[in-house]
Amino acid sequence: MRLLISAIALTLLVAGAATVSAGTTKRDPAAELYIGWPNNGEVIKKRTIRVWFGMRNMGVAPAGIDVENTGHHHLIIDAELPPFDEPIPNDEHHLHFGKGQTETVIELAPGKHTLQLIMGDKDHVPHDPPLYSKKITITVK
Repeated sequence: MRLLISAIALTLLVAGAATVSAGTTKRDPAAELYIGWPNNGEVIKKRTIRVWFGMRNMGVAPAGIDVENTGHHHLIIDAELPPFDEPIPNDEHHLHFGKGQTETVIELAPGKHTLQLIMGDKDHVPHDPPLYSKKITITVK
């Protein structure tokens, strides 16, 4: 019985390890991703905010386009980073920019908010290794 349980546990462990790297795309390890504006700690006196995306040592390509060392932006608003081994969610907290956009305009309610970028490959899955910006906090008045 112990042998059977050990075999099952080993099978699940190996299967789990295989799925962690499945679907990921390699990228230049020197790539950097950042939010160009707003700055961390910024107090913004309007609800409509332009967000600029910045990146170095990697290119931007629309979703569905398979070009080496490229991806497209996803803006995370008031949420944690998603799992790195599956497609990035597409909801009010995870905005997709699958046309290759490098900036956007968002509307936020008054209060504190966090913003963070993560790059996705042609299938919206984070790269290997994942490329994401520092999380910033802004206040909307």
